Amino acid sequence: MRWSSILRVGGSTALPVIVLLATVPALAALGEDAASIQADQAHLRASVRILPGQYYSVHEMQTPAGTTIRQFVTPAGAVFAVQWQGSAPDLRQILGRYFDEFVAASESQPARRGRGLHLETGDLVFESGGHMRYVVGRAYLRSKMPAGVTSDDVR
Repeated sequence: MRWSSILRVGGSTALPVIVLLATVPALAALGEDAASIQADQAHLRASVRILPGQYYSVHEMQTPAGTTIRQFVTPAGAVFAVQWQGSAPDLRQILGRYFDEFVAASESQPARRGRGLHLETGDLVFESGGHMRYVVGRAYLRSKMPAGVTSDDVR
């Protein structure tokens, strides 16, 4: 596995190392059932609020360290998108079974100096950027997005 291409986001190795060496563990994984969100809340000692919407709900966690993690959940209970800001989350946990797809796509993309990471693998869309102590990102599955929802809604 060539991690070197992942480690060259924005010309710096610090951001991806933080992303890969997670500071925020155990979240409901992308494409999976949202049943584990309550366990995530307890594990992270995070406050959670649920923001209901017409086509989906957002389960927003705020950790004591100030990181915000939003999990976008369909009415059927599937996590179709995740958004974060603050400390970098554990991408292996957040992306779940899509993590290997993310790694493969990262390795095939040339490094872009001064820019965040944007990947599209067909179904999976991943975007992340920031600096050592503050990262903003999102990942979503096009095939799991409810009707009437666009990528702009996942922010």
